Amino acid sequence: MIQSEHQETQEIILNAGEQLILSKGFSAVGLAQILAQAKVPKGSFYHYFRSKEQFGVELLKRYFDNYNKLLMELFNQPEKTGKQMLMEYWQRWFDNQATICCDKQCMAVKLAAEVSDLSDDMRLILKTGIDSVIKKIASCIQHGVDDGSLPEQLDPQDAALALYQQWIGASLITKVRHDESAITNAMALTKGILTK
Repeated sequence: MIQSEHQETQEIILNAGEQLILSKGFSAVGLAQILAQAKVPKGSFYHYFRSKEQFGVELLKRYFDNYNKLLMELFNQPEKTGKQMLMEYWQRWFDNQATICCDKQCMAVKLAAEVSDLSDDMRLILKTGIDSVIKKIASCIQHGVDDGSLPEQLDPQDAALALYQQWIGASLITKVRHDESAITNAMALTKGILTK
């Protein structure tokens, strides 16, 4: 029972922290803000996390666990072609990143540049998470090549890496410009790459 309560409170703190960090960034958010948002007594943070860095590691692990579950569902639709599943993925990304609303932004986009120099542990979680996403995209591309919905000359790993990098870059530029031009361009380029 106590372990369950501990994990439940950890989850509440992680959820509150995620919303604040997506809005303001990792460094700009203090522990007191996270605890106030979570409605957890001030000073109890270290009962649940060894440090803010460990909190960041757990936050990123949780983010990528949830993201990978979403990808597994999205890329496991036998009634759809590989291309249809991929385009659904990119459309979801477009819909989330084209808005200025912070709570839908990608945690990897938000934190990659900020924390990679601050914490090697957080950087490694980001690397592992990103590599896993690219691997799943590559697998879906291979499925599309095999089912004939994608060009047979596509190298799944190279295409997955290029597309993911393109969308990460477009998402960052969208944050800077506060308009949809970069993400719209990413969608057009993606459609061109994935068209036979």
